Amino acid sequence: MSNTRFSAIDILLNRSTLDMPYQDKPTPQVSSIFGQNVFNDQAMARFMTKATYNKVKSAISTGKKLDMKTAGMVAEAMQKWAMEKGATHFAHWFQPLTGRTAEKHDSFFDLTPGDGQVIERFSAKDLAQQEPDGSSFPGGGLRTTFEARGYTAWDPSSPAFIYEVGQGKTLCVPTIFVTYSGESLDYKLPLLKSKAFLEAAALPVIQLFDKKAKKIITTLGWEQEFFVVDEALYNARPDLMATGRTLLGRASSKGQMLDDHYFGSIPSRVFTYMRDLEMECYKLGIPVRTRHNEVAPSQFEFAPVFEEVNLAVDHNQLLMDLMERVAERHKLKVLLHEKPYKDVNGSGKHNNWSMATDTGTNLLSPGDVPGKNLRFLTFFVNTIKAVYDHADLLRATVASASNDHRLGAQEAPPAIISVFVGSQLTEVLENIIKGKSSQENVQKVLGLLERLPDLNLDSTDRNRTSPFAFTGNKFEIRMVGSSMNCASPMLALNTMVGKQLNTFYDDLQKLLAKGKKQNEAILSLLAKYLKASKNILFEGNNYGIEWTKEAKKRGLSNNPSTPDALQAFNEAKVKKLFSESGVFSNRELKAHYNTMMENYISRLTIESTKLAHLCYEYVLPAGIQQQSILAENIAALKNVGFKSSSIKAQMDILRKLNTAINKIHVDSQKLEKLKAKSHTNAEHHAEICKTKIKPLMENIRTNAEIIEFYVDDNLWPLPKYRELLFLR
Repeated sequence: MSNTRFSAIDILLNRSTLDMPYQDKPTPQVSSIFGQNVFNDQAMARFMTKATYNKVKSAISTGKKLDMKTAGMVAEAMQKWAMEKGATHFAHWFQPLTGRTAEKHDSFFDLTPGDGQVIERFSAKDLAQQEPDGSSFPGGGLRTTFEARGYTAWDPSSPAFIYEVGQGKTLCVPTIFVTYSGESLDYKLPLLKSKAFLEAAALPVIQLFDKKAKKIITTLGWEQEFFVVDEALYNARPDLMATGRTLLGRASSKGQMLDDHYFGSIPSRVFTYMRDLEMECYKLGIPVRTRHNEVAPSQFEFAPVFEEVNLAVDHNQLLMDLMERVAERHKLKVLLHEKPYKDVNGSGKHNNWSMATDTGTNLLSPGDVPGKNLRFLTFFVNTIKAVYDHADLLRATVASASNDHRLGAQEAPPAIISVFVGSQLTEVLENIIKGKSSQENVQKVLGLLERLPDLNLDSTDRNRTSPFAFTGNKFEIRMVGSSMNCASPMLALNTMVGKQLNTFYDDLQKLLAKGKKQNEAILSLLAKYLKASKNILFEGNNYGIEWTKEAKKRGLSNNPSTPDALQAFNEAKVKKLFSESGVFSNRELKAHYNTMMENYISRLTIESTKLAHLCYEYVLPAGIQQQSILAENIAALKNVGFKSSSIKAQMDILRKLNTAINKIHVDSQKLEKLKAKSHTNAEHHAEICKTKIKPLMENIRTNAEIIEFYVDDNLWPLPKYRELLFLR
């Protein structure tokens, strides 16, 4: 019982309630703590003058910059509020291209010039702009080494908040992160630009139906899946610590096959953790509402109430950080990797996207009879057309080495982008396509649509295999990875839909100028767009091999690997889309492409290196030790007269162990040679990772599983799947 695996199990089994001080922590009413650590409307109204408050609200509403005088008054109010709550430091909180958040802390403490008196200071400049050393953040080629500085600038549309770590409290100011020349080094700035672009494009379209609407709001509701594991078991798995996933491990005899974990009773220890996490979320204004067991053992999910997209992204990034910090209090580790365990369901982050008006109308809500709702059909069909035109881009935004393990793996949508709308809406769309462009036929089409039954519960069916599904009053992107920043697919979807709505409005004005009635013109355009994009509509099983063949006939792309998917960023139409919308310059887009490609290469390099270490430090020594035991047994049996024919089992196991050991050694040496080679460019390097390094890693894993199977349980040094998944 001296190996690391058994030591970890002993720690886990001997935990007492003293190790978990939050076990019996009382749960307060949500209404009493929600937003208490957020510089929200109530806090602003309390600490600001009415004039300053009105200026800030106007800036948030219009997106206009605040003058430095007003910023100074805001900074003073923020400081008073934060210090009253015990904050001692402030930080610009931003979202670099790492996919997670970053922050640089400064103390309110300062010395006055000359006399050196101690004061607490938080100025307009401290609030509005900082200059963190950005040299180590991904830049994708936007900066050279000697131009490494990055600048953070306040985003007034996302409220400041106080982040608590132990007894320490820090005022965090959400910011964008840019180069000296203002080029984006983060996800927030392009998300804000895409949001503004979409909302500007959607406004004249909605005013065709609702003159009272003065503003469009883009909304997002994410669903965050994750695994938890005891920290002692986690610390005994170097691969989990280094990469977030198990690089080897034989499947447990019982995994998720009985489907008895899904929506089952939440284990008491995890329930306590989730309850504690919820309370921390509520303090920060994160409106988590749903918690449940997911499909796999030790897999769970959180989901919130829908919010404005920029705030929703901020809250999801905060949640991921909180999940890890709160888990430490419960002696747990959170696994956000898309595929922590082989042959076990991976984790995604479904992005539920919609648009609404300031008058309270959800633009993707069909009502009881969607065929009567021409407003809904307009936004619905234009979204489908946008996704058809830029499906490869949407696929590229969710590409990563970790998400490649999920896409198309019979547990998540495939890499082929298709749109699911359900049988009843399919009938609506078919009726639109059949309608001809005349006032008489418009009335016929509307009459056909009105004869569809009312939809009292839901306007669509469900299809868990679809990558882009309409689910009642929103579209759901089901292929986003659990560790990803939601902003990446959201900014792409916002931009492509904004572009399509601009096209629709321009096309409509041309038809109206020719004398067509508005309803007639709208229906004729919707029919035209549907005919052009109908190949992307699919209601069947996206996992079936038949769909792969059918999709190819339809001309739909299939890019299951990240290096192939990322090429969409280099397409002329994607460059044009982003440059004309102002979301990305060509340089910024190239930087994002370079960063995502570099991330893919880096992850596979780290994983392949760690896998070799695991084999030589754990797997091969255990296999060789088992060989020695078998060899001694065989020799001893032969010495007392046993014939070879009577010890076939021992000989067979010994040969299998020996073969697996040799194969691991040979493949590990091949890995080292591949990693030592120079590469002409990132594309070439990524191709080597995809076509040579990944297959070698799979070969090594297969042989490591053979060794694990034949090695005495008492000799195996790494926590096994049955322990990682079921010991709580």
